[in-house]
Amino acid sequence: MDRVAILRKACFKKGEDILGDILAGRKTIESRWYVNKVAPWDNIHAGDTVYFKESSCPVTAKTRVGKVLQFDGLTAVSINEIVTSYGKLIDPNISEDEFTSWCNSHPEKRYCILVFLEHVEKIGPFEISKQGFGISSAWLVVGDINRVRI
Repeated sequence: MDRVAILRKACFKKGEDILGDILAGRKTIESRWYVNKVAPWDNIHAGDTVYFKESSCPVTAKTRVGKVLQFDGLTAVSINEIVTSYGKLIDPNISEDEFTSWCNSHPEKRYCILVFLEHVEKIGPFEISKQGFGISSAWLVVGDINRVRI
């Protein structure tokens, strides 16, 4: 099953190169923090393929999902445990304190998905159509990438 993850140019800290860190193997977990259970909640599994694109850019990388962890009912304690256990794999460019501060500044986040990335590779760029997924969708469950490939 194929998915498309749309990355912001910077997530936790201005000036980050999220896709560059993924391609270099420094970022080995893609995390998504949500207020509600939205895609890919309960709809991503080990062995799936995730294609990456930065906002306003074509798809340029893909990976295989090694493992998925989901956390619901987040509290300050559970967020701290996630940050302590996985923070450097989620974002290698910030300290645990900076990550915890970011999490604490978003107390509305109740759900977290950790997607462990394996066999990341750069691929030839291609565009996709997000039609039918919503203008601000940041994670697309597409089934077959050719369904959205332009």
